[in-house]
Amino acid sequence: MSEHIISLQGVTKEFDTKGGKVVALKDINLDIEAGDSYGIIGLSGAGKSTLVRTINLLEQPTEGKVLFDGENLMALKNKDLNLKRRKISMIFQQFNLLMQRDAIGNICFPLELAGVPKEEAIKKAQELLKVVDLEDRAHSYPAQLSGGQKQRVAIARALASNPEVILCDEATSALDPKTTKAILSLLKKINEERGITLVVITHEMDVIKQLCKKVAVIENGEIVESGKVAEIFAHPKTQAARKLFFPDGENKELEGSSKTSTKHRLRVVYDGRSAYDPTIANMIMELKAPVNILYANMEVVGDEQKGQMVICLADNKEMAEKQKKYLADHGVEFTEIEAEEEE
Repeated sequence: MSEHIISLQGVTKEFDTKGGKVVALKDINLDIEAGDSYGIIGLSGAGKSTLVRTINLLEQPTEGKVLFDGENLMALKNKDLNLKRRKISMIFQQFNLLMQRDAIGNICFPLELAGVPKEEAIKKAQELLKVVDLEDRAHSYPAQLSGGQKQRVAIARALASNPEVILCDEATSALDPKTTKAILSLLKKINEERGITLVVITHEMDVIKQLCKKVAVIENGEIVESGKVAEIFAHPKTQAARKLFFPDGENKELEGSSKTSTKHRLRVVYDGRSAYDPTIANMIMELKAPVNILYANMEVVGDEQKGQMVICLADNKEMAEKQKKYLADHGVEFTEIEAEEEE
């Protein structure tokens, strides 16, 4: 098995439309390791859904190569390609269940296509219903299931073919927050216990934070930043990553009600060990200058506990520079929030 179970090399995808040629993907290079949980995040229209569909060649790239387990899928004949596709399952935002089949019938469907004997298929479907905690709904039809239950059936169906990879295309976007959390926990358990590689397409940063270890940020059909989720959280290098990790308006209510100027603003990031160090309080006492905390939180990001604050330094430029020096001298990592990030 190749170290990189999925490798996209120079992938470009163009569409011919009435208005002319549209370039949906531009020179995508992406490597995903076996057993990883890898997120691909972008705003609507960024190209993320087109990108995920190139992985199993539901969309044929205009240029480039798509490698699965070291083998170029684009060089395979249809029969061989279909065999490879059985190792790449997919779950969708709208579940895509067969309405005329009950839960166990939906799970059996890919097994039937693969020629698995009926009794064996039913036995495996029953086992998978236990995995997704739905054994009591085996004979319920999709119309009788909640959104979360439908997605659990879809996950069980995705597991039926013993996949090496599961592609999740906005798999929780149609669900409420509580159900989303439960589905993400289930997917994480599948990734960790079964070693199945997850590729997660989403526009929701909370999904990335809860489920993924690595992430690629896509904008206008290009990967603009990629790496470990915790590292990009701490040090986003691009405007696109900053907007996705810290959406505009996250602390606007606090800012709008504050009478303090916000022209000297910093974003301070802590790890779990340093989050409660009183550095800022000590700085206020030592320099005798105020600091306004506009936003603060603690959360788990890519299996690491991280804290962040958005703070406003003193109005006086000279004092603000002293405050920045104090933070730097005490090992506090921060980034300055530029005016263009405040749109």
